[in-house]
Formats: sequence, structure tokens, C-alpha cells
Amino acid sequence: MDSADADSHLLALKVMRLTRPTLVGAWPATTCEPKDLPQQCLTSEGAEFVAAGQTMLLPQSFGNIYLGETFSSYICVHNCTTHTVEGVTVKADLQSNTTRISLPTHENKTQSTLAPEETLDDVISYEVKEIGTHILICEVHYTTPAGFSQSLRKFFKFQVLKPLDVKTKFYNAEEMDEIYLEAQIQNVTSSPFCLEKVELDGSDKYTITSLNTLPNGESVFTSKNMLQPNNSCQFLYCIKPKCEIAKDIKTLRLANNVGKLDIVWRSKLGEKGRLQTSQLQRLGSPLNIKMFV
Repeated sequence: MDSADADSHLLALKVMRLTRPTLVGAWPATTCEPKDLPQQCLTSEGAEFVAAGQTMLLPQSFGNIYLGETFSSYICVHNCTTHTVEGVTVKADLQSNTTRISLPTHENKTQSTLAPEETLDDVISYEVKEIGTHILICEVHYTTPAGFSQSLRKFFKFQVLKPLDVKTKFYNAEEMDEIYLEAQIQNVTSSPFCLEKVELDGSDKYTITSLNTLPNGESVFTSKNMLQPNNSCQFLYCIKPKCEIAKDIKTLRLANNVGKLDIVWRSKLGEKGRLQTSQLQRLGSPLNIKMFV
């Protein structure tokens, strides 16, 4: 916060991160729905009578967030005086190690007038795209009844962590133009999550065939691609150059970018995260390994 004491301001600024609670306590929770994530809840006699509030703990701090997830925060400006305050504007910036991004607030208003005990609030959201320390900077400007300009700022620091490791291996088929890509995805968080989608988006010079389904279209994995902390899951893809590229040896040798992995996951309480790798490179050796962190 600025050096000015918050108690001397006509307005109060509160900022709360919006996040789901965590499961705690000895009470079991029932897995009534077939789509419930496995190993997240236990079943026992009488579990259907347990209230949800008995198994959940509200967040105790601003907390951490994982790369690819959406950071959401509630911003509230309250006029706690008996005077009308005019010219109220709210600005929110997210500062990372390399960039500072302005987050849209109150898009339909340039400024507001707050009557006594009136509140101006908004929810901001942003998909975090960089690992490391982030600072949410919230700033309020207003005009006092005497006509003086005032400002109030608050800072909230949080960490953006890496949710998964992706390791890839390329295999060149003998006497064929086919390439096989093995992608290993490891959960490096402290909680289990479910892989909702793992796809290889091919470049314009290659076609991609996923080898992760059976002939009847079902996945080769279980009903849920559930990953416990530190566990890994492998995916396999066949990559072929398109006909016009395969006929041109010179162009084929220069077509090193084969595509990007697009990964979507859900945490144990349903928060969605998404990551996309940089372009995967086909190199000249029979077996090439490239790691993404």
C-alpha cells in the first residue's frame, strides 16, 4: 500500500482471490456421480448425509497458482463515509518478472460516483502464462468533497508454479517417411489432476494420427487419465509428411516443425488449466529427445 494510511481515506479497497476450497477433515464424501474423479473421495455408510461444508476448507491466504490456470480476483471499493465521493476509478495491473499487464476493470464505466455506504465491485480474470513471482497491483483514484485528488493502492504477491513436465522422444521409421512421437507427461503438483485433453496440433506440412485410441474409438487408457503427484502418462502419435512435401526431398529436410502439444487438465475440484508447448522439432538423427519445462 502507499505510504498514506488507509484509515485516512474515504474509500476502502478490498481484494480477494477467487478460488475453490480444499477437501479436509475426517468426514468422508460420497462418490455419487459416475464422472467424479477417482481417489478423491471415500465412500462409507451414511456418507450421503454429510454436508459439503463439513469436508471443505476455505483458502487461508492468497496462495499459489499453476501455469496455464486462470487467476481470478474480486475487487471491492466501498464508501465508508457519510459523504458522496466522485470520480472513482479502479485500475488493476499484473506484474510478472518480465511484463506488466493491465487487466480490464469496470469496462462499461470510466468513473463512478459512490454515495455513502455504496460499493463498486468487479471480478478480474487472467490466464497466467509465465512461471515465477507475480504481483497484483490494485489502484483507486477519487476526488474528495473538497475537490482534492486522492489515490489508494494495494499489492498482492503470489507464485505461479509449474504444473507438469513434458518430455518428448522422436523415432524415425526405417525406410519410411513416418515419424513417431512419444510424449510423457508428469504431474509435478502436490495434488492429483485429470488429463482432459492431450492432442498434437500438426504443422501445415504434416498430418497427425493419434495412436492413443482402440479401433472402436475408445481410449487406450482407463475412464479417466488420472495422474497422482509425480506420476506420468505416455502418449504416442504417428506423424507423416503431406504428399506434396514427401515428394520434395529438399523441402522435407527443411520441414523441421511438426506441431505443438495442446494439454488440458482439471484439478481435483474442477479448476481448468491449459498449456501448449513450443513447436516440436524433427531433427536429423534416428532418435532425438527434446525436453520442455
